[in-house]
Amino acid sequence: MSAARAADRLPVAALLALASAAFITILTEALPAGLLPQMARGLGVSEAWAGQTVTVYAVGSLVAAIPLTAATRGVRRRPLLLAALAGFVVANTVTAWSGSHALTLVARFLAGVCAGLLWALLAGHAARMVPAHQKGRAIAIAMVGTPLALSLGVPAGTFLGGLVGWRACFGLMSLLALALMLWVRLGVPDFAGEAAGRRLPLRQVLRLAGVRPVLLMVLSFVLAHNILYTYIAPLAAAAGLAGQTDRVLLVFGGSALLGIWVVGVLIDRHLRPLLLGSTVVFGLAAGALAMAGDRAPVLQAAVVAWGLAFGGAATLFQTALARAAGEAADVAQSVLVTVWNTAIAGGGVVGGLLLGGPGVGALALAALVLLAAGLAAGRLVQKADSGTSDVHAGCARAEG
Repeated sequence: MSAARAADRLPVAALLALASAAFITILTEALPAGLLPQMARGLGVSEAWAGQTVTVYAVGSLVAAIPLTAATRGVRRRPLLLAALAGFVVANTVTAWSGSHALTLVARFLAGVCAGLLWALLAGHAARMVPAHQKGRAIAIAMVGTPLALSLGVPAGTFLGGLVGWRACFGLMSLLALALMLWVRLGVPDFAGEAAGRRLPLRQVLRLAGVRPVLLMVLSFVLAHNILYTYIAPLAAAAGLAGQTDRVLLVFGGSALLGIWVVGVLIDRHLRPLLLGSTVVFGLAAGALAMAGDRAPVLQAAVVAWGLAFGGAATLFQTALARAAGEAADVAQSVLVTVWNTAIAGGGVVGGLLLGGPGVGALALAALVLLAAGLAAGRLVQKADSGTSDVHAGCARAEG
């Protein structure tokens, strides 16, 4: 009995190393948002131009995730993780020392390329460490770095930047990535890449049952999220909370942490209900904002529900996709990275058009429509609560 319990014990230290990689990835992406005035002064450009350091990072992830993951399918997984982390060391070091805006943009693009590769690897690597019935929980632990980076890392980095300067913050990020490389090398197991004869073409991966519905859910959910999140300040102002955006975001971050904990506990037994339930809860929040978002108590309650739904969303989508794609999980995850970053960019564009046209009230209504479409797609997701059977079924369908 003790041997069985030992076999079922999660490799927490190794999974936390992957979570730290996710933390560094998200913090590297989002940190300029909190340090924008300082970066603009240091690089001698406007804040608008300094803000493009976030844009080129997203572009790097968007354009590199699929081709880079496809090109490295046969490479052993741990060296590939280490190479991606080394890219962060280089990119953040150059950012810390660069006096040129153009050079900084190049470094940020490199960081985005490494992020695209890393995101495609994390879920699959976490899933391969554990038995089938623990895959969801393993991915949840590996993904916990994402909400932690957004809710704690960015505010802490912003505060530290005010004390020691923005360049020191990026230098510290390089040191953290170096330390993480050592942790990954010593504490994370290695796995072989895909054998040449078992590699499915991308178009065949997309035909696996359950893959496209999950990707459609990702597109609608993340697009709805970013339409609201990008323009949370106007939403807060409309509810009489102008100047309190930081508090609203703090509430969102705390609720998101609770959401990922709930998902981590329940995901291996109730994946599909959690997928659908998160979409419904987010939809209810968007509906409340659409009907009465100009009332502060309604906005605050909606933000709590929205954060709860969003906190575990990345884990749910990645787990559902890993189960549907089976051995082609890394390729499927690279498509998810591309769809996710497309939705981030699209949220800013669509939200901006709505804000400049119909006004702030249209943001929540657009999110509600998108979430309804996502819920319809979610109903097509295969019941994947059994774990192993779904992976083997996916492989069998691919071979057929």
